[in-house]
Amino acid sequence: MVRNTAREIAVHLSYELSFTDLTAEELLDRRLTPETFSTLADEDPLYREAPNAKQAAYIRALVRGVDEHAAELDGYISKYAKGWNFSRIPLVASAIMRVAMYEILYMPDIPNSAAINEAVEIAKKYETPETVKFINGILGTFVRQEMA
Repeated sequence: MVRNTAREIAVHLSYELSFTDLTAEELLDRRLTPETFSTLADEDPLYREAPNAKQAAYIRALVRGVDEHAAELDGYISKYAKGWNFSRIPLVASAIMRVAMYEILYMPDIPNSAAINEAVEIAKKYETPETVKFINGILGTFVRQEMA
């Protein structure tokens, strides 16, 4: 499993946090098992290979970070989503932006451009072209304004 696959799994889990009663830790413990990956492998090729210890640690760090900093990350999304009410933003799009923003703010070993590019590539799989542009615009403005 490569890092971009691990990142996409983190987006899936961050998305799931939006509508589950489980804590981030409970969700991670249930989803990051070989059994879960085996069950999901036929539905989604993303789950054909279970993460190794390093990849699982990366996924856990992202999902925990997104959960712990959700209010801050959502504040940034709201700030740069000009003319959009946060509640109108698709849950998948907000999960993608939360993961990218968390990486940008709290994972200095990941270049900002890589976090944005990966977010856009993930968005292309799940969102409309207009939403992909929206995500790219918000993340680009976020980096220019907040990381300058």
